[in-house]
Amino acid sequence: MEFTRSHFCGITKKVLVLTGQWPYQNRRNRLLGVTVTSIATFSLIIPQVSKIFQCGKNVQCILQVLPTICLFTIIIVKLYACHFNASRIKYLTDHLLDDWKKLESPEEYKIMKAYAANGRLFALIFMLWCYIISPVFVSISLIPQILDLIAPLNESRPILLPYEAYYFVDEEEYFFYIFFHAVVALEIAITGLLAHDCMLLTYVQHVCSIFAIAGLRFENIAYKNVNVTNLNNLDNYYNKKIVISVNAHWRALDFADLLENTFTITFLIQIVIVIIGMSITLLQISMQSDVLQATRYSAFVVGQLIHLFFFNVQGQKLVNHSLQIRDKIYNSSWFKIPVKSQMLLLYVMRKSLQPNFISAGKIYIFCLKSFTAVVQTSVSYFTVFASFQ
Repeated sequence: MEFTRSHFCGITKKVLVLTGQWPYQNRRNRLLGVTVTSIATFSLIIPQVSKIFQCGKNVQCILQVLPTICLFTIIIVKLYACHFNASRIKYLTDHLLDDWKKLESPEEYKIMKAYAANGRLFALIFMLWCYIISPVFVSISLIPQILDLIAPLNESRPILLPYEAYYFVDEEEYFFYIFFHAVVALEIAITGLLAHDCMLLTYVQHVCSIFAIAGLRFENIAYKNVNVTNLNNLDNYYNKKIVISVNAHWRALDFADLLENTFTITFLIQIVIVIIGMSITLLQISMQSDVLQATRYSAFVVGQLIHLFFFNVQGQKLVNHSLQIRDKIYNSSWFKIPVKSQMLLLYVMRKSLQPNFISAGKIYIFCLKSFTAVVQTSVSYFTVFASFQ
């Protein structure tokens, strides 16, 4: 079991260790990981802030810089959300590891293993996508240089920086140094984003597995695997089974509540930044005459949508699993157990009427319905911005 657990959580652990977010690291390694990731991310933000000052009162110039600043700001928020909540993350991780020891049957172990495998697969796909798409996004800036080699003109084509920034040097002369910095720093910064997101993915998959195990126990509540004839013994027997089931349900509720309380404020900051960034990016697409710039901004919007959709899908899973408990109790053979024991199940069903969820400031609940709402809000702000042009 230990091998399987470490196998399925290994990918998340590696990115957490690299960025200094693994709760069992010593203080020195944690600070080193956070410092390196912070330096890389701020080295991307500072040239963009310099570009804003260089723009002066040119609103169009400033708007071109803001989308990528929003992205790197989100990375900083994610990085320090993990760092300053280290004690809570350690408790969540302890909770996760302890739940593997409380499994009652091979069937429960199979359920948890399946959810852990899904979490590992999703984390792997998400990591590959981020690590591939980020250098591709930056590499669009190489197209003018490539075209100069393939189809040269009388004069060199204008350079296109990896992102809107001002580096205080001759950008044409030092272009490849700037490009190298952008690629390396972006990959390090993306690792900070992945540490946060893969950790959250692992936690959500785990709490869903605990809800599934609790549901399995409630479904089998009327199954009697011993010969009990005495009425008092029968009541005690079913009460013990209910207690075991309720304990699993309570652990899932506790885990979900702590997960929600740990990240709700930082999620609110992220959602606000995402809406602003997406609206400005859509505005830039509508105003661009340069095909390369329009392509880059379009890819940026698609990346934002996929990232947001990823979070909302995980939030929807948590909502669905928390609500399924009441259905599993109702669909079980509850009528076969004593009336006193049946009454205990009502309390669990009542608790399951309200879903558990991940939210942004208790305002925005991560689910598929909210995803469409954010997209609509971003488009609405885009139309408002566009009306002022």
